[in-house]
Amino acid sequence: MEPTKIAIFQKKEIRKILFQNEWWFVVEDVVLAITDTTNPKDYINKIRLRDEELSKGWGQIVHTLWIPTAGGRQQMNCANTEGIFRIIQSIPSPKAEPFKRWLAKVGYERVQEIENPELGQRRTRMLYKLKGYPDGWIEKRMRGIEVRGTLTNEWQKHEVKLQKEYEILTAEIAHATFGLTPHQHKKVKGLQRENLRDHMNDLELIFSMLGEAATTEIVRTEHPLGLEKNKKVAKRGGGVAGIARRKMEIETGKKVVSKENYLSLNKNKKELN
Repeated sequence: MEPTKIAIFQKKEIRKILFQNEWWFVVEDVVLAITDTTNPKDYINKIRLRDEELSKGWGQIVHTLWIPTAGGRQQMNCANTEGIFRIIQSIPSPKAEPFKRWLAKVGYERVQEIENPELGQRRTRMLYKLKGYPDGWIEKRMRGIEVRGTLTNEWQKHEVKLQKEYEILTAEIAHATFGLTPHQHKKVKGLQRENLRDHMNDLELIFSMLGEAATTEIVRTEHPLGLEKNKKVAKRGGGVAGIARRKMEIETGKKVVSKENYLSLNKNKKELN
């Protein structure tokens, strides 16, 4: 097992240790950092009594790991990023929200992501979760990222390598899919510098995936080389999604492209609360 390291949250030390290729945090340290308690063990017992579901799943969330202390190595309760996130859901503290953001940053370090790309995906998933996105949306967004990555890999193999070229081809797919360029789509949603896909609804994500997946398959079949030939393929791939999108709009009587975005949804939630 790797040696214990120290992370700092608002001047409070939180011990963490690498276990099963990810960071595990000492639960008592987390409780001390975000509450005013002087007895973290007692506080933990109280939140477990208060939260029956947390108590039932405690054995799956928490592992006892050997942690160096002033009195020598001791076994202490530790949890990974997801586990700590679940625990602090039961802690009524104004520090809980900033701690979630801090946790998302230190829970998955870039060095680990290079060694284990799966951790990078888990970090991205956790960041969306901490921002308040629902699980169903996150699954679609993560699948969309995978589809996008597969497409860009194919473009690289077919003599498309520059970021500007990716942007041009992406705009071709998007226009054929939605009848709008990404810039126009952002204007509909009232966005400026925000990532458009982070503000798409479920159907917009699904049709984006379809357009890019169709483009990938055509590229693999026809092997177009260079920007100009791939532009033609991008239009055709996006066109597959465009046909499906228009059919959906006819069947439902509603436009797929929506003004709905995460910023407005989050604002509405705060107003309701």
